[in-house]
Amino acid sequence: MHTHSTAPWEHSHVFLGEKHEHHERRTWLVVALTAATMVVEVVGGTIFGSMAVVADGVHMSTHVAALSIAALAYWVARRHAGNARFAFGTGKVGDLAGFSSAMLLAVIGLMILAESAIRLVHPVSIRFGEAAAIATVGLAVNLASAWLLFDEGHHHLHGHADHDASHHAHDHGHGHAHGHSHAHDHNLRAAYFHVLADAMTSLLAIFGLLTGYFFGWIWMDPLVAIIGAFVILSWTVTLIRASGAVLLDRVPDASIEQAIRRRLEVAGDRVADLHLWQLGPGHAALIAAIVSDHPQPPDAYKTRLAGIAGLSHVTVEVHPCPAH
Repeated sequence: MHTHSTAPWEHSHVFLGEKHEHHERRTWLVVALTAATMVVEVVGGTIFGSMAVVADGVHMSTHVAALSIAALAYWVARRHAGNARFAFGTGKVGDLAGFSSAMLLAVIGLMILAESAIRLVHPVSIRFGEAAAIATVGLAVNLASAWLLFDEGHHHLHGHADHDASHHAHDHGHGHAHGHSHAHDHNLRAAYFHVLADAMTSLLAIFGLLTGYFFGWIWMDPLVAIIGAFVILSWTVTLIRASGAVLLDRVPDASIEQAIRRRLEVAGDRVADLHLWQLGPGHAALIAAIVSDHPQPPDAYKTRLAGIAGLSHVTVEVHPCPAH
């Protein structure tokens, strides 16, 4: 691990979320809970000769893999947070893991969709009591996991950036302005969606099994699974778009960009170039080039941006424009 100590006049490039370690601990706990349930189902199903139990245990192994990706991403981001080889820190490791987990979740959704479509055309006999018991246990485990991974801080960089809020960005040395805005932790969202998808699948399965048991509607079981698969794929698309946008350095919020331009373009000052992108949960970087009739020091322009939360790395360059 290549690290270097940060002198008082140097930038710090640690752009991890405010709850990074908290989320990491919770994710590892969910990995342990899910893995334990998986082992119990596989071993128990093998001992008692139930392929349904074994199949559910194997299915849970895919979620163990996805949740492990999320937990390892938190660990890697934290361990290499001070590594100078990462130009803007390791804040995006979580977005990379979230994107990867979303792809895995998409594969799971497509597998459920394909298998359910086959069973809808070619029904198979179902042991309703045993299957319902398995689904109930799975639902309980996944609801507990979802509770552990739930975070109320999942909000976008809001559009009220032009109003001075209680979170003020403070300039440090070379314009390293600190401030936190509420941004999505896509790594945690991916893990949450995995357990939520499994919980929804278990709930729909219980509904389908009960209707099959009481009314003999065997087709209801694969039908509700198809509905669940489409919901999972919908969540997947949302997560892929959100995490992919961060990985491609898309502007996190157009309203913040407009607010920045309004604050910088005063009198004869004009923004010639502006780049705004996300560095990690709650952290954004800004590079702005100003042309001015009466240029001021860069710090004067950085001061105008005070109060815009989340600007953790600000660089301003100023060019005189005497001809206008």
